[in-house]
Amino acid sequence: MKAARAKAQQSQWFATPPRRLKALDAADAAEALAELVQLAAEEKLPRLGKLAAGSGPDAAFLGSVLDLSEFVRDAVRRQPQMLERLFDQTVEERLAAINAAIRALPYEEGATEASIMKGLRLLKGESHFLVALSELAGEAEVAQTVRRLSALADACTDAAVDFLLRDAHGQDKLKLPDPGKPAQSSGWIVLGMGKLGACELNFSSDIDLIVFFDPEAKAIIDPYEANELFARLTRRLLRILQDRTEHGYVFRTDLRLRPDPGSTPLAIPVSAALHYYESRGQNWERAAMIKARPVAGDIVAGDAFLRELQPYVWRKYLDYAAIADVHSIKRQIHAHKGHGEIAVKGHNVKLGRGGIREIEFFVQTQQLIAGGRFPELRGRQTVPMLAELAERGWITAEARDVLTRQYWFLRRVEHALQMVADEQTHTLPEDDEELERIALMLGYDEAETFAADFRASLHEVEKHYAALFETAPELSSGVGNLVFTGDVDDPGTLETLSGLGFQRPSDICRVIRTWHFGRYRATQSAEARERLTELTPALLKAFGGTRRADEALLRFDEFLAGLPAGIQLFSLLQSNPALLQLLATIMGAAPRLAQTITRRPHVFDGLLDPALLSELPNRAYLSARLETFLQGAEIYEDLLDRLRIFASEQKFLIGVRLLAGAIDAARAGKAFSDLADLTIGAALDAVLAEFAVRHGRVPGGRVAILGMGKLGSRELTAGSDVDLILLYDHDEQAEESDGEKPLAPSHYYARLTQRLIAAVSAPTAEGVLYELDLRLRPSGNKGPVATHIDAFRKYQREEAWAWEHMALTRARPIAGDAGFAGEIDEEISQVLDHSRNAGEVVAEAAKMRRLIEKEKPPRDLWDIKLIPGGLIDLEFIAQVAVLTGKVRWTSRTTSTHDILAHLDPGFAPAQAQGDLVDAYTLYLSLTQMIRLCLTVPFDRSDVPPGLADLLLGATDLPEFGVLEAHLKETSQSVRTHFDRLLRAKG
Repeated sequence: MKAARAKAQQSQWFATPPRRLKALDAADAAEALAELVQLAAEEKLPRLGKLAAGSGPDAAFLGSVLDLSEFVRDAVRRQPQMLERLFDQTVEERLAAINAAIRALPYEEGATEASIMKGLRLLKGESHFLVALSELAGEAEVAQTVRRLSALADACTDAAVDFLLRDAHGQDKLKLPDPGKPAQSSGWIVLGMGKLGACELNFSSDIDLIVFFDPEAKAIIDPYEANELFARLTRRLLRILQDRTEHGYVFRTDLRLRPDPGSTPLAIPVSAALHYYESRGQNWERAAMIKARPVAGDIVAGDAFLRELQPYVWRKYLDYAAIADVHSIKRQIHAHKGHGEIAVKGHNVKLGRGGIREIEFFVQTQQLIAGGRFPELRGRQTVPMLAELAERGWITAEARDVLTRQYWFLRRVEHALQMVADEQTHTLPEDDEELERIALMLGYDEAETFAADFRASLHEVEKHYAALFETAPELSSGVGNLVFTGDVDDPGTLETLSGLGFQRPSDICRVIRTWHFGRYRATQSAEARERLTELTPALLKAFGGTRRADEALLRFDEFLAGLPAGIQLFSLLQSNPALLQLLATIMGAAPRLAQTITRRPHVFDGLLDPALLSELPNRAYLSARLETFLQGAEIYEDLLDRLRIFASEQKFLIGVRLLAGAIDAARAGKAFSDLADLTIGAALDAVLAEFAVRHGRVPGGRVAILGMGKLGSRELTAGSDVDLILLYDHDEQAEESDGEKPLAPSHYYARLTQRLIAAVSAPTAEGVLYELDLRLRPSGNKGPVATHIDAFRKYQREEAWAWEHMALTRARPIAGDAGFAGEIDEEISQVLDHSRNAGEVVAEAAKMRRLIEKEKPPRDLWDIKLIPGGLIDLEFIAQVAVLTGKVRWTSRTTSTHDILAHLDPGFAPAQAQGDLVDAYTLYLSLTQMIRLCLTVPFDRSDVPPGLADLLLGATDLPEFGVLEAHLKETSQSVRTHFDRLLRAKG
């Protein structure tokens, strides 16, 4: 059958019936085909029109794809000729022609940077379309797709480099031996890293490059000017490849894998690079170099550089010692086990448990261990290396077959996600309809079958990944001496503790002796002490691995001191290494969570839920849990305490999910905000009922709470206080409430608000629910604590300052009377939609930003909110865009991220919009993790190593210097856009 299919394809692509795909909406598919028929008629494409109007499998396939993929539909609308060509050529033939045309661009007469940029974008767009269509049709397997995408990236990078070299030659900056073959002896080395180096690019992948140059190359006229020349050429290369124009972009390009990216130029001399790798190179850089491949420029020089680097990458001894270091830097820090079902919705197919990264890292670690002695294990590609590892007995044939099968399955899922809208996403949708779309794109008839296969795939990968590290040889046969009897420290034990990473081994001995002496309730029983003795070696290794071992263990000691019993905990930790590792991470890297768990040990009970990491903490989930938790609470004070207990536990569990990578920063922000909405709403209901007992109710009275700031925008962090405004309304003729002690309406709602503040903010035995801030109400602290809706309306329309309207863009009713809340929301929309002088708004915003910079200068680069180009700049851009009508949306949103994602192209071009959204995502990821872990401001000179690893995991970057360089580059980019959009106009 395959032979017949290949033979049919020799004539034209449509000769072979494509894979049967079901449309998400049959009516939409039919409408898309009708549109295609009309388009074909307008463009005089009769064969395409006839096919689209027909009833055969090709038409059915096209209708389904046009319905399922926004990217494919938009591409066909722009260029239906791409489909018409497939009547005369196979996809493979057309892709080869496109790559040839790309490589010919630099040699066209009169070629300019602008013509190269346009040509690359148009040809890449067609190639991308054909690759998607081919995989969706089943014409190409995923292995062929990744090779095609990589070949496209090679061609585009090569063409851009050739053009730049010829241009430099024409300007007498270089003297190329042969301008017809500009790369030869040019000395400009462009290495493809990661998936590009391995020829495994995903559909919407960016490309990782490292750029070097050889100052002694024949083409270089002046070696002393080479640094500046190649840095300038590399900047132009980035612009050609990634700047967004009216024709789109070619590839997002990342140079952050180069040596010491925070302090090195974009292009680095070969000698300096070799010296760096040999003297300061990190193990993660060794791992990265496994996939390095010269993709453009002087290929001969690139191969020579990699040959010189081989002794650094491939050690002659079995390098088990390096694995722990590399492992800690990667997103997957340990083998997750024992946490029940893996969620399908919202799962990250690349970085999540059982995902693509685990398979890649499975292979990479074995290569690092054995590649020095066995050259055949030095390949760049994942699947061939699985075969080689099995051939040499490093892994079983079963592991090879399972991981190979699941690797390609997960890559297909990844491609389907990205083929919907050509977005660099790896996360499955949480929406049922969108999940159904992905299932249909993969050829399933419904989402349930896909979900079952996907879950099974993740479990299979997870099983083999975990087994790999369980069976990896230890650095020694055991932990060493661990003797905690008597009153005198055992010298061998002190040595063992020091080797595990403890700086104060004598103090640690004293703490553990306290446990064994039964001085805590949790260790009073002999059975508990026996279990703890068995657990101690694993526990010390886990805490030692946090690299702040002493602090971590002392926090665990505080936790232990507050526990009512210990047998269940010790047994659980002994049988569940992943849970022990998570606890060690909390104690070592997250003082805020550790503080919660030590002060309120009962929150640890939530970690025992096997479904913890698979259940998304969305509003419905939290609402159901809260309703259950409050059942039976009839006394007012009891209800307020239960709200505090519930909020404390759920904040902790949301934080644990973020820490474990089960949810991302955006989801955490929504979860923290939903939790605040629900608990503050419950507190309001309790206060209204309690207040009415004595003071009755105001006739026609209605109350609603307006969430402002991060609560309003659903971006709360673990440490956020909440900004509120309480609004009320009542019958016009109402003079007082109808209770035993009646109050005038204004007095009634002022007292009610004060009672609410106490209910939420007053400390009780169970702590504080939230710290409240009401300063954003009309007239601020000078105004009444509760505001009548008419006063609010008048103030916002006639008296409010520009900054108050900017703040109003994030306002959202969170609790109270539903009908009243809807009226308030409509009123806010009308205020925000009011026509304004855009220049005045921009000038006022720029003035405010200058004032903030003057009065609150940032502490350092990590003061992410206040730095130039930080969160405030992004929030101001979003708020000004809302007030000046520069947002394209169908319904109002308060989310800064969503506003930035829908900026009008006339206000912020696509490149700027993409930069702003990416910056906000980065800032949110860092801020959520820092606020989750720390109770004090982030101090760069004193970063807990465990927190550093978490920040790298949250941003998927390999090293802290790389992260800092990325943060600096991002803030500079945001400030550039801010200046263009606001400051220059202000």
